[in-house]
Amino acid sequence: MGNIFSFPIGNTIITRCWDCATGQLSFICNLEDNLHALQTEVAELKERRSDLMRKVRIAEDEQQLKRLNQVEGWLQRADRVITDADQLIRESPQQINELCMGGCCSRHPRSSHKFGKQILKRLQEVKDQKQKGDFGIVAEKSPLPSVTKRSTEPTVGLESNLSKVWSCLQKQQVGIIGLYGLGGVGKTTLLNQINNKFLDMAHDYHVIWAVASQDRPIEKVQDQIAKRIGLLNEGWKSKSLDEKAGDISSILCTKKFALLLDDIWERFDLARAGVPLPTQQNGSKVIFTTRRLDVCCQMQPNMDNNIKVKCLSSGEALKLFEEKVGAETLHTHPDIHKLAEEVAKECAGLPLALTTIGRAMASKKTPREWEYAIEALRQSAASAFPRVGKEMYPKLKFSYDCLADEKVKSCFLYCSLYPEDHIIEKDELIHCWIGDGILDKHANLNSARNEGHFIIGSLLEACLLEKGANNNGVKMHDVIRDLALWIGGESKKFFVKSGVQLKELPEADKWEEVIRMSLMDNQIENLTEILACPYLQTLFLGRNRLKVIINDFFNFMPMLRVLDLSYNTRLEELSVGIAKLVSLEHLNLSSTGIRKLPVELKALKKLKYLNIEWTNHLEMIPQQLISSFSKLQVLKMEGCGYRCSLVLEEMEHLKYLNVLTISFRSASELEKTLGFNKFFSRAIERVTLEDFRDSRSLNILALTNVQHLQILTLSGCEDLEEVKIENNIIEGAGRFHSLGFVFLFDCNQLRDASWVVFAPHLEVFMIINCKSLEEIISEEKLGEVTKSKANTNLFSKLEAFYLHSLPEMKTIYRYALPFPQLEEIRILECPMLRKLPLNSNSAKGQRLVIEGEEGWWKDVEWEDESTRIAFLPSFKPW
Repeated sequence: MGNIFSFPIGNTIITRCWDCATGQLSFICNLEDNLHALQTEVAELKERRSDLMRKVRIAEDEQQLKRLNQVEGWLQRADRVITDADQLIRESPQQINELCMGGCCSRHPRSSHKFGKQILKRLQEVKDQKQKGDFGIVAEKSPLPSVTKRSTEPTVGLESNLSKVWSCLQKQQVGIIGLYGLGGVGKTTLLNQINNKFLDMAHDYHVIWAVASQDRPIEKVQDQIAKRIGLLNEGWKSKSLDEKAGDISSILCTKKFALLLDDIWERFDLARAGVPLPTQQNGSKVIFTTRRLDVCCQMQPNMDNNIKVKCLSSGEALKLFEEKVGAETLHTHPDIHKLAEEVAKECAGLPLALTTIGRAMASKKTPREWEYAIEALRQSAASAFPRVGKEMYPKLKFSYDCLADEKVKSCFLYCSLYPEDHIIEKDELIHCWIGDGILDKHANLNSARNEGHFIIGSLLEACLLEKGANNNGVKMHDVIRDLALWIGGESKKFFVKSGVQLKELPEADKWEEVIRMSLMDNQIENLTEILACPYLQTLFLGRNRLKVIINDFFNFMPMLRVLDLSYNTRLEELSVGIAKLVSLEHLNLSSTGIRKLPVELKALKKLKYLNIEWTNHLEMIPQQLISSFSKLQVLKMEGCGYRCSLVLEEMEHLKYLNVLTISFRSASELEKTLGFNKFFSRAIERVTLEDFRDSRSLNILALTNVQHLQILTLSGCEDLEEVKIENNIIEGAGRFHSLGFVFLFDCNQLRDASWVVFAPHLEVFMIINCKSLEEIISEEKLGEVTKSKANTNLFSKLEAFYLHSLPEMKTIYRYALPFPQLEEIRILECPMLRKLPLNSNSAKGQRLVIEGEEGWWKDVEWEDESTRIAFLPSFKPW
């Protein structure tokens, strides 16, 4: 035991062991030296920490490496040690001031002793930490995070799309693939399946999933990619867009990646986001989904690599619907399965609708509930199924919300006035938009029509409209039409009861608010009540069984601009009450049974559009009636029972006339009209040569002077044997530059249609019931001189070709043709036609469909076996 000693401090006697006392005194005596040593060591540790951090930042920012865990651990411990040491250093001046006797004693020995002990402890910690901070390697490449499979909804009907996409991905030259289609059609589900297929079958790819956004899409996608490739750290958010792009690019350039980009709404700039463009060399892929075709074309101009995700077939739709309803409900009553087919049919193959309504019907276990559902779906799905209004429509409405402006939105909603599944003729639709005032009324007619076609293109690209049978028409998907009715109904400005079997005028709570009304395609016979609609602008009454419209029916429609009474074949007398429609600009009386136009119509001073096409029984048009429509821009008289030649002189007074459709019943009438006024040649768009009786031959190329002729029909020309092609005309312009549609019906003496070689932009060609026709293009008739002036790229724009009931037809053309745009050939009752103008290079890249009888198809003679094999998948039995 050490020696014991005592010494006084103040009034207190302290007794201590000598060894303990000397140890404690050393903490006080060495305090200043240890403090200086600590300050020096902390400064050196800070320098080492700074050097190490600089190396780490270079490795991370420039080399895209990840710091080692031991480096990260050392930096964290160094921060803590330095913080603790700095705290002691800040407290040291007070402790130094307490020292006395040359620093060997203290006025507060206990405090000084404790502080000296802490200094020595921190000094050792700093030395130890500094010693451990010597690293040769500070960072290394990090493995990318593992990719997991994504859960998906059942993929009923998407298998063929998945197969198509995967087949496309196998091609080395294909780097970018677009999937487009209607909202709710299953594009995201398909992308999930592609993700999982990559994980199952393409292990050399690093799969990156990202969802785009309309709000800052590039930044948000960058953040998702960064998370997938290990870049997301505290410093990431402070970086600029370009810095982030550089970081992403430096990593992806070294990887073979597949970027799955969901739901883009505009062209996504891959390079701006830092995504290297896929090439054949790097083997990377980008697959994206969008609702808009135009986005696909901007991202990937090769349409072969843009795949439309279509609605399900009826069988696939029923399968998905039954999955959502459940077997228990389907088997609760023997009638429910059949009723389920009807409900599924109303969903028109849209997976979102099938899923939403299927789940809603899962609890309905009586036939009456199912019958009500069918009835409700045909009227308004949202009224019977709250989930449709809350869940489905808002998802679909996003496409509507993203349309360019209110004008385009109004055009979209207008389409819902037409009945379900109705093919809407583009030209008819655009003229209604113009008449209603949606399109610019101050623009000239051509500009307004061009704008209308542009808007239709935008709606097609947004998948809010679909193509009809050919480029001349469009249609609305049933569910999208329901969406439009839901949007229009919310405003109370639309009243639509089309195609619902009405027999009389329906009742409405507030007629006075309605702006657009459609009662098309019903069974209404009489309109004997007055309809008070002070703000009504469009009224569709077409395709009913109207016989009587009382004169007072139109009394309270002062703002009506568009009136459609078409296809009321029983309507023989037109109500003179129409004359009260002082705002009327658009009047469609086509295919009605009217026998005369009332002279009172002269009151329609604002009329710009009059359609009396196919009014076969029209016998009288009062003199000066047509000329009284001084603002008339469109006059449609094709197939009109009243001879067009009788109003030729009146037409001269129509200085704004821009569109004319017309029929001729003799060659002399045709010649008279074409020679009457060159003005008509500029206005005529459609011509029908009908029931020619006075001529066996016709110089068809006289019509090439009709500059804007789009559709030409020869019908019932029983005596017409030859359509001449005269060289003197060919030496001039001699081309149908605008002609897109040609129809030949019941011309039983014609033997060929060689003149169509002068229609280079022909899109649809139909020949029906021409008993003597032997060939389409006759080389002998064309002759060498003619051939040199004819269209050298024959049928290069042709999309559809229909031949029906041609018993003598042997040849279309002697040589094979490329048909680069051809989508459909239909050949029926042409027993002698054995060879088609096709070889293995024809219709390349097109999904050609050849329809015909199976017996005829078996007897077709092919140029060679490769041609037969090439077109074998194209055949579809009629």
